[in-house]
Amino acid sequence: METPYDAVLMWFRRDLRVADNAALFHALKAARQVHCAFVFDTAILDGLPRQDRRVEFIRESAAELDEALRQAGGPGVGLIALQGDAAEEIPRLAAQLGVQAVFANHDDEPAALQRDLLVRDRLAAGGIALHTAKDQVVFEREEVLTQAGKPYSVFTPYSRAWLAKLDGFYLRAYPVERYAGRLAARPQALRRSVPALEDLGFEPTNLQALPIPTGASGGQALLESFTQRIDRYDTTRDLPGVKGPSYLGVHLRFGTVSIRRLAALAHARASSGAQTWLKELAWRDFYFQVLANFPQVGQGHSFKPEYDRIAWEEGPQAQALFAAWCEGRTGYPLVDAAMAQINQTGYMHNRLRMVVASFLCKDLGIDWRWGERYFAQKLNDYELASNNGGWQWASSSGCDAQPYFRIFNPVSQGERFDPDGAFTLRYLPQLAKLPKKALHAPWTARPVDLEAAGLVLGKDYPLPIVDHAQAREATLRRYAVVKG
Repeated sequence: METPYDAVLMWFRRDLRVADNAALFHALKAARQVHCAFVFDTAILDGLPRQDRRVEFIRESAAELDEALRQAGGPGVGLIALQGDAAEEIPRLAAQLGVQAVFANHDDEPAALQRDLLVRDRLAAGGIALHTAKDQVVFEREEVLTQAGKPYSVFTPYSRAWLAKLDGFYLRAYPVERYAGRLAARPQALRRSVPALEDLGFEPTNLQALPIPTGASGGQALLESFTQRIDRYDTTRDLPGVKGPSYLGVHLRFGTVSIRRLAALAHARASSGAQTWLKELAWRDFYFQVLANFPQVGQGHSFKPEYDRIAWEEGPQAQALFAAWCEGRTGYPLVDAAMAQINQTGYMHNRLRMVVASFLCKDLGIDWRWGERYFAQKLNDYELASNNGGWQWASSSGCDAQPYFRIFNPVSQGERFDPDGAFTLRYLPQLAKLPKKALHAPWTARPVDLEAAGLVLGKDYPLPIVDHAQAREATLRRYAVVKG
């Protein structure tokens, strides 16, 4: 029977779009009437600063989703937007609406799983079912396993298996529009607009001034732009001064684009650029399945338990070094420019994420968890799986991580990937008059060049807070404890 339910509730979470939404499709197919809701979850929002680009992005995207539902379903249809603890609001709303089931898409972050268990129990007490679906990744949980039936912990064999399994079945779009006539009109008492940012208790950020379009329309615009350069992705992706990435991270995070659509686009193109980008999507799935199958990594533990024995720097000196890193005062231009980028925009180029993470762990000797928490506060596209995976990769403690003795040199990284300073000088204009050969190591400039550039090191730009060569030797000794 195609419609076993009279009425159900679609609970939007990190999937703020109508098109190709798995849970919405299943809800529409299973019921004669589908109500739609989104909760501005105070269990999450209460812990955030009052200025947070992500909250503003979500609010703007939810408002667009409200309009998209209205366009799809007609007068009276729209998003029921609530504010409160989602674990309480969803069961209460389901009972108020008299639905027989709630539909939502999976969220495998530990806190989300606990919330969903609580919601499931509360719904069940009222005789209401909870159905969830896969939507935020191509392959999840235990869909891609080794021949021994175990989760992968190394990316290369995982990616081979991932690509081998990829076909039209897994990339098909869910035809939500086929059943859009089943979207239910909201009860009169719930026909309210999506709350304004101020009503949520937050203040506007600089989001509108940044090139970060919101909602499904914003994701579509970025995708159309990236489609024009995807075939060059393999040659441009490591250059922070070049428009190479897709910039779709925040849209993937909040589901304003469909991962299936992105993977299908890349899969259909034979270019090396498209195939390189497809593997980046596989990396994302890889980290999601790591979190799902090895949940300890999301609870502050190293994937490799022995790495929890590393003696990281602590005390006031470590705090001072960490503050310099956070504020972009390390004296290494590529690191400082990258930190200025994340602080000012909430975005950081992927190559630079690796550079600054390596610098924190292996130049400053500071616990990767400090950096993980800082990125969690700052990144527009923050999600636990990828952020944790990236930090554990950089610190050599995670799945398929770089060897502990591979330590990024922040000077040579700048010289290789930003040789003309196109990126660095965008954030450190005080270095503009330095000779290019000294741009990424200002302390090597001749006094005459510093004078000509109007630059006083220690005043206009900091001296290095650590000697890279000496730090490298200290790191090798630090890691030797766990290696033997």
